Amino acid sequence: MSARDFARISAYVTEVSGIKMPSNKSSMLSGRLRRRVRATGHETLADYCNWLFEEGGMAVEAEHLINAVTTNKTDFFREPGHFDYLTGTLLPALVAEGRNRLRVWSAGCSTGAEPYTLAMLLDAFAQERGGPDFGILATDLDTDVLAVARRGIFPRAAVEPVPPLLQQRYVLRPTAPGRDEVRIAPALRAAIGFAALNLMDDHYPVGAPMDMIFCRNVLIYFDRETQEKVVRRLLANLRSGGHLFLGHSESIADLDLPLTLVGNTIFRRH
Repeated sequence: MSARDFARISAYVTEVSGIKMPSNKSSMLSGRLRRRVRATGHETLADYCNWLFEEGGMAVEAEHLINAVTTNKTDFFREPGHFDYLTGTLLPALVAEGRNRLRVWSAGCSTGAEPYTLAMLLDAFAQERGGPDFGILATDLDTDVLAVARRGIFPRAAVEPVPPLLQQRYVLRPTAPGRDEVRIAPALRAAIGFAALNLMDDHYPVGAPMDMIFCRNVLIYFDRETQEKVVRRLLANLRSGGHLFLGHSESIADLDLPLTLVGNTIFRRH
């Protein structure tokens, strides 16, 4: 990829998605776009870029371009300390407060491992304690991974981190021999609403304030200014006393925000 084409695509990607594209990402970007070059009937990356920026191709290709460059690393029960805090500390406290309905947002949900993990834990807790009820909103910019998440079908190996009891309750095994896939139980899938949402937008149309927002390992792709803007917009949708969960490698310590640190990258909103 030429320096000019990299500059044009990286600038567009950053503007639309907030994802940083430093020059050392040129080879990675080229590799991810080769499938789109073929899919759009072009011979080279240069032809593809010319089509995007000079022949109006971006009007039909923008969604596919962004989907191609997003990173979608995710796992069930990733960073388990957060889930230990959820079930051992936060949920009992919310029940003690008398809260009988919780709204939870998984922002940057990728293929769905995080919201399905949350749904398993919230449902298991509600069954054992007689509540609270809950609803989960799961959003991502990448429409391809949202389609995977909605289906709720995963390789058998993907659910290995799920504790055996929760697998028994919420993971359906195939009846056909030789199939190496599992499916999340329909009742659990029904508790999650999946939707496309761009964290670069000025307003997040997510409804009433959330009790918890999980936005983990998303901020690492943004520069500092964008990180602060995104966190402030998230907090505008988090109720007072609600909790924000960030990834373990993410820090907002130098930002002046109405948050108190209550655990490892777990914050309570003032």
